[in-house]
Amino acid sequence: MTELLTAAAPPGATAPGDPARTVTGARRVWRRLRAHRAALPAAAVLALLVLLALAAPLLAALEGQDATTYHDGLVDSARGGVPLGPFGGISADHWLGVEPGTGRDLFVRLLYGARVSLAVAVGATLVQVLVGVAVGLAAALGNRVVDGILGHLTDVMVALPMLVFAIALTAVVPAGFPRPALLVLVIGLIAWGGLARVVRAQALALKKLDHVAAARLTGASEWRIARRELLPALAAPVITYAAILLPADMIMEAGMSFLGVGITPPTPSWGQMLSAAQTWFRTDPLYVVLPALMLFVTTFAFTVLGDALRGALDPRQASRLRVGRRGRAARAGSGAGSGTGSGTGSQADVRTGGAA
Repeated sequence: MTELLTAAAPPGATAPGDPARTVTGARRVWRRLRAHRAALPAAAVLALLVLLALAAPLLAALEGQDATTYHDGLVDSARGGVPLGPFGGISADHWLGVEPGTGRDLFVRLLYGARVSLAVAVGATLVQVLVGVAVGLAAALGNRVVDGILGHLTDVMVALPMLVFAIALTAVVPAGFPRPALLVLVIGLIAWGGLARVVRAQALALKKLDHVAAARLTGASEWRIARRELLPALAAPVITYAAILLPADMIMEAGMSFLGVGITPPTPSWGQMLSAAQTWFRTDPLYVVLPALMLFVTTFAFTVLGDALRGALDPRQASRLRVGRRGRAARAGSGAGSGTGSGTGSQADVRTGGAA
C-alpha cells in the first residue's frame, strides 16, 4: 500500500513513510505543545520527579540513610513515637525528618515511594494500552459475532467496580507474589475497557478511508492492514488516552495501598505512607503533607501534560483555533463597520435636519 501511494505521489510530495514528513509532523506537534503555557512546566516537573526516583540510591547514599533502618533514638517513646526535634525531626542527617513510630528517614522513603508509584502506574498503563488496542482492533476488523462478543466483554469491564474487584483479586493471591507486579497486572487487566472503545470507534472510521480500501483490494491481510494502515493513525488518540490513564492508575495504586491491599511494608509507597499517617496528622502534620503533596503534584502534572498532548496531537485543534479567531475577527469587523455606518448616517441626518 505504501508503494502504491509513493508511486502515485507527485515528484515534490513526501510519502507517508518519508522521514521528512515524520520530522515535519514532530515539529508541528512540538510547536503546538510549546504553545500550551502549562505543558513545559508540567513536563519539567515530571522529568525532575523521574530523575529523583531513578537517583534514589545515590541520594540516599549522599544523605547516609536508607528506607528500612529504624532509629528508635529519634522518636519519643513516652509520647507514642512522635519524632524528636522541630518539624518532624528535620536535621542535617535527616533532610525531611523521620517517620513517626519507627524513625525511618522520610526523604529516602519518599524517593523510593516515587519509584514504586511511577513503576506501577507506567506498567499498568502499558498493559492497558496493549490489551485495549488489541481488543479494539479485533472488534473493528472482525465479523459481527467477534465484534458483538468483544463489545459485550468491553461493556462488562467498563461497568465493573474496579476498586472492589481489584481488592478481591489481591486478597486471594498468595502473599509471596511481588506486590508491585501484582498491582500492575490487576490494574492493567481491569481498566482497559475505555481505551478499547476509543480504538474500536477510530478503527471503524479509518476502515472507510480510500487508502484502507485500496490496501484491501491489493489482497493485504487484516494483520497487515492493522499494522501498516490503522496503527499509525491510531497513535495520537492512544497516546492521548494513555496520558490520561497514567494519573488515574497512580491514584488507583495509592488508594489500594491506603486500604492495605496494595504495597506492603517495608516497601515504601505514597499511599501506604498516607495510610500510616492517619494517626499522626495532629502531632506530626509534615508526615501527612509530604506524601499527599507529592501525589497531588505528580497527578496534576500528568493531567496537565495529557491535556496538552491531546491538543498537540489533534489535527483539528489548529483549524478550530483558526476558525474561532476568524469568527471573532469577522464579528469585530462587522460590529465596527455597522457602528461606523450608523455614526455616519446619524451625522448626515443631523446635517440634513440642520439645513432644513
